[in-house]
Amino acid sequence: MEKLNEITTTKDYGIIKIKLKEVLDEKSLTRYQLAKLTNTRFEVINKWYWGEVERIDTDVLARFCFVLNCNVSDLIEYEASSRNVSNPLRGYRAP
Repeated sequence: MEKLNEITTTKDYGIIKIKLKEVLDEKSLTRYQLAKLTNTRFEVINKWYWGEVERIDTDVLARFCFVLNCNVSDLIEYEASSRNVSNPLRGYRAP
């Protein structure tokens, strides 16, 4: 039988950083303006602005990219874990 702590342990896979605040600042746009231009509720914009997005809606993301004339990578970024976590695909070779 597995130990309880092995079942409940989570790995540090890294984080997804939301960079909407930086893009809006660079383009001198407000959250309110972006909400109007993208036909998106202010509350949704605010969650993106403060990096509190729980699930990424690709339609909203596409609207942001269209209006802001940017790429997805300008708005979201993957930051790998600073801890030494082994990748299960390391050394994997496809058949």
